[in-house]
Amino acid sequence: MNRENIIKLAKESGFYIQDDEVPTNRQDFDLTKHLEHDLTKCLERFAKLVAEHERGECEKLTDISVDFWVKGGFPECAEVREAMHIGEAIRARGRA
Repeated sequence: MNRENIIKLAKESGFYIQDDEVPTNRQDFDLTKHLEHDLTKCLERFAKLVAEHERGECEKLTDISVDFWVKGGFPECAEVREAMHIGEAIRARGRA
């Protein structure tokens, strides 16, 4: 996850962001509260968004792995089954 993604998710979570800088000081946290956002709720939303983003990235990696082995002519190999199993576990966690 890069800086731009972090700032985007922080904004979506309700944090006060000035000049695309992440909230790093007490004044920014106070402004977040002042804007009628509960800091705990902002943190919870941020954590949820980060987890969703990271799950999506992991899903992509499993899909790439499956495609690699299938296109390589090994659609029934253990690596394909394992990547599919991991991908399904990641997707299930996102639905929970």
